[in-house]
Amino acid sequence: MTALPCFLEADLKGKTVLVRMDHNVVKNGKIKDTMRIDATIPTLLHIYKKGGLPILMTHIGRPYDKKTGTINISEGESVAPIVKYLEDKLQLKGIVPECIASGPEGITDLTPIIPAVQELQSGKVDFVYLPNTRWFKGEEAKDESADILAQSWASSADLYINDAFGSWQAHASTYNITKFLPSYAGLLMIKEVQNLEKVFNPQRPLISVVAGAKFDTKMSPLSALLKLSDKLVLGGVLYNGYLAAKYKVNIKGLTPDDLQLAEQFLQEAEKYPDKIVELPIIIESDSMENVSNWRTIKVSDLRPGMDLNYILDIAPESLSDQAIQSVFSSAATIFVNAVMGYTVLFKEGTKALYSLIHSCTQAQKLFGGGDTIQEFGDLLPGIFAQAKNDSRYYFFTGGGAVLDAIAQGSPYGIKPVQALLQKIEK
Repeated sequence: MTALPCFLEADLKGKTVLVRMDHNVVKNGKIKDTMRIDATIPTLLHIYKKGGLPILMTHIGRPYDKKTGTINISEGESVAPIVKYLEDKLQLKGIVPECIASGPEGITDLTPIIPAVQELQSGKVDFVYLPNTRWFKGEEAKDESADILAQSWASSADLYINDAFGSWQAHASTYNITKFLPSYAGLLMIKEVQNLEKVFNPQRPLISVVAGAKFDTKMSPLSALLKLSDKLVLGGVLYNGYLAAKYKVNIKGLTPDDLQLAEQFLQEAEKYPDKIVELPIIIESDSMENVSNWRTIKVSDLRPGMDLNYILDIAPESLSDQAIQSVFSSAATIFVNAVMGYTVLFKEGTKALYSLIHSCTQAQKLFGGGDTIQEFGDLLPGIFAQAKNDSRYYFFTGGGAVLDAIAQGSPYGIKPVQALLQKIEK
């Protein structure tokens, strides 16, 4: 078990429970994938079993406009589809308080929450679902307005449960709120941390596969994984930057910042000889949009000063290479945060990668990241359906949270988890 305080240890009977979920699955008013919602249902059912009255909350999208400093409220980022899904799936009745934004700063009047909670406490509804947390003034703030908002939310509840591992930023609803209520982890939060411990204390060999469209967002976790892993496989811009730095070639699309970070990473990687597994064949395209004009290039043919167009994928043949297959077949743990193709038109490298990983039946397979999991389901639906019921697989609900924890050097590294641990210490 983890060191986190679990809500199962708390007395919930007749108590109003504020629960932070990560139900950020709505886009343009429709649910993209129910996986994150379904993963939190055990926590919700146990709250009912213990006699608790749940007030649920989540963020959706990015309604805050950094340029104008305004919060844009739209039906496309409403919690309404989530409420409808929970009502239909669990045969419950929910209510969303009619909080109205008073201006560009978002919602400041929380009084409509009070009658909604009264309906919950009187048994007229089964749960309250607050509007999108990022519609409220203070949710993402770094000043005292975050505490003001958190305290206002806390006034409607007796205790707080965080079951939103994927919401790893220290916001009012995930971090500040713990200052004002007894606070506990939900079942999903505990499950995510337990599985993250398998990356930090893995069955070895540990192979990590990481890709990304930018070097800057992955640099810290990449450096940490370089130390943790027995072998490290790169994809996307990360691999392009690595190849450009190591082989002194020019690859179209890489920014000066990407190249600078790639040089830094290469210097780190040289301290761990043979850890980086170079996938031997890449796909070069004249365009990022046109799939008709592309070719394969062997990494062994790269020479200093060569000019390459866009490198948009790993050739599937790379994953058929005997040396690469030998590396994967020897793995006891495989961590994956990777979509190998750089655009929606180049998917074969990712498909071949996931197929190879699936063939490693002896390995514990840990997949992190919404894009990673979405691609798995889209490209290999049959295998993905099997994997969801296979104990050798685990799918994290939050890729950013996993990478942030890895960068912090602990499965307990993300700020909201730290806040729960601090409650124990106090």
